[in-house]
Amino acid sequence: MGAETTATPVSRTPPPTTAVHTAADAARYRAAGWWGTETVGDHVARARAANPGGAAFVTATTRMSWAQYDDAATALAQALAAAGFERGQHLAVLLPDGPTAHVAYLAAERAGLVVIGVAARSGVGEIVHLLRLAEADALLTHPQTRGVELAALLAQLRAEGLPALRSVVVPDLADPAAGGVAAARIDGAPARIAPAPAPGAPVAALTPDRRLHPDETFLLNSTSGTTGLPKCVVHSQQPWLLAGRLAITNGGLTAQDTILCAVPTPYGFGLWSGHVAPALLGVPTVLLERFDVELMLELIERERVTMLAAVTTQLAMVLQAAADGGRDLSSLRVVFTGGEAVPPQRAAAFERLAGAKVLQFYGANETGIVSGTTVADDDRARLRTAGRPAPGVELRLGGDGVTPAAVRGPGLSGGYHADPAANAELLDGDGWMRTGDLLELDADGCLNVVGRASDIVIRGGKNISAPAVEAEVATHPLVAVAAVVAMPDPVFGERVCVYAALERGTPAHALTLDDLVAHLSARGMTREWMPERLVVLDALPLSAGGKVAKTELREDIRRRLAAGQRPETGRAPGGGAA
Repeated sequence: MGAETTATPVSRTPPPTTAVHTAADAARYRAAGWWGTETVGDHVARARAANPGGAAFVTATTRMSWAQYDDAATALAQALAAAGFERGQHLAVLLPDGPTAHVAYLAAERAGLVVIGVAARSGVGEIVHLLRLAEADALLTHPQTRGVELAALLAQLRAEGLPALRSVVVPDLADPAAGGVAAARIDGAPARIAPAPAPGAPVAALTPDRRLHPDETFLLNSTSGTTGLPKCVVHSQQPWLLAGRLAITNGGLTAQDTILCAVPTPYGFGLWSGHVAPALLGVPTVLLERFDVELMLELIERERVTMLAAVTTQLAMVLQAAADGGRDLSSLRVVFTGGEAVPPQRAAAFERLAGAKVLQFYGANETGIVSGTTVADDDRARLRTAGRPAPGVELRLGGDGVTPAAVRGPGLSGGYHADPAANAELLDGDGWMRTGDLLELDADGCLNVVGRASDIVIRGGKNISAPAVEAEVATHPLVAVAAVVAMPDPVFGERVCVYAALERGTPAHALTLDDLVAHLSARGMTREWMPERLVVLDALPLSAGGKVAKTELREDIRRRLAAGQRPETGRAPGGGAA
């Protein structure tokens, strides 16, 4: 990976780095070629110059060219600047995973704004929490989100600690009939956009120094962590530009590829595969605004997709849906997957079905990409390990089977936003970041994830905090004590299983799974967090220290699954009556 140069250099002074990456670190990363001086916007402009009419984004019904993408982002950036948004303010983006979300991210970069990435499937409760935690100045969204009218959502957000929150309402910018950026409304008024300038001239209300530098914070996105509600992780563009280049190298990608990204935009995987790598290569990205496995198979065939980015659960669904035949997947060359380990048998089955190599990256929202497999790896390394460490990555392995590994290098995030206590747990001094996982290196230098120290459920590649779900379940009036454990599942990897003891004198049948889900839905809990199995016990087993013995519960749910017991009630671990 060589150092980058810009086609039209712009004088931009790198800002002070975070405590995670010192100025000396940044200089060393740039000298090694791991960090560059260009932003995603620079690469989009280059792709536009090379192929203005070529497709940047494709959906089931629309196409957006590189010229349209570039123009829409500049127009939206100009409208935001003209509306008085100041450089460095925080813009929450709540949009489906279509072209408009990418336009919004690029517009924010050019207007010097920090994006708060909010997944389209987030519940209202999670949206309120994230925007308050990330200190949002404005919300950019469609007029209606998941059936919730914008006015109602804004009213709740303003009542929940964001009284000055501004609104930016945009149509589907890839739909020619929607009116484009000119149809956007900022604080209820039409967006102000100056006429397009002559080629190469600065856009009104925008100057080159307003744009974000690649070292600066450009995104705050959410992570579940291991305790409490989601935290906000601080990202510059550098780790994700590095990830995009690593994907190109590991996957042997070229300017002739077509990418399909099935992963939500706000998360790291969706970011490098749908927003960054395509801009680096100047190639089309096929997007699904809402995941649908049959539609995905149709688009792979129709668009002759060569690279697929999908979490493990989605890959399992593709394998199930495609096993019956009827779809041509022969265009696929490489599949990137992650979020959790892919069972080797499932990956091998997909390779046989599609003739594509299945590659994995290991890492996290906080750490960036730590390791990855490549198309040149043999079957053992590719299907049964997490690959070799990424360029510049240093690892400190616990080695005792108990201590989580730590990592440092050019791919790290900037830690958590406005959360010193969480950063004290995450960071271990001298630039080391704790992974929460137990790791080993084999004789070939490949990384293996042998355990998880954190208390999370990984459902379809998304980390779900067990303590956070427990806290929500405990709000049900019939629940006295609740514990959440991961229930093994052949498709999603894990599902959320709740063990609950009810208030004294309450019969076990008084609380059903449907009752609990209805209660949590009314509280605005995110859909992916919802319990999918409920076991009601007289009392939860306790450890010697007085805490709930989750190891016993994990063993118990495996026994119940093996025995085919009904989910709502059963016998308590150890043989006690339920």
